[in-house]
Amino acid sequence: MAKRKESAALAVRAKVRSYALGLPGAYEEFPWGESVIKVNKKVFVFLGVDDGSYPPGLTVKLKDPEVHEHALSAPDAEPAGYGLGKAGWVSIPLAPEGAPGAELLGEWVEESYRTIAPKKLIAELDEGTA
Repeated sequence: MAKRKESAALAVRAKVRSYALGLPGAYEEFPWGESVIKVNKKVFVFLGVDDGSYPPGLTVKLKDPEVHEHALSAPDAEPAGYGLGKAGWVSIPLAPEGAPGAELLGEWVEESYRTIAPKKLIAELDEGTA
């Protein structure tokens, strides 16, 4: 499968990271040397590394069956490893040709956030988008 340019994939990753960090209560940590975005001490998106040692990608938790299936239909997407796939986590590579763009990935990040975040912060998000 053809690959999207690495720089384009990293640009998409940067946009998604920025969007995720803009969600109420979101913050970034680096366990295992990889970027994760958390809310209320719980991860809602894994962003991996951006140093070129691994292809860019992200992992999100998608409970809605239709959204989950849509994410799995992305090129080379798969249930997340370490047993996380059984709980609805999907790993989505950003480098393959035809990989989802930042806007769709942002929707999936928000879906993951809504699965993890406390109701108070979800209400805050909804007030901001109303």
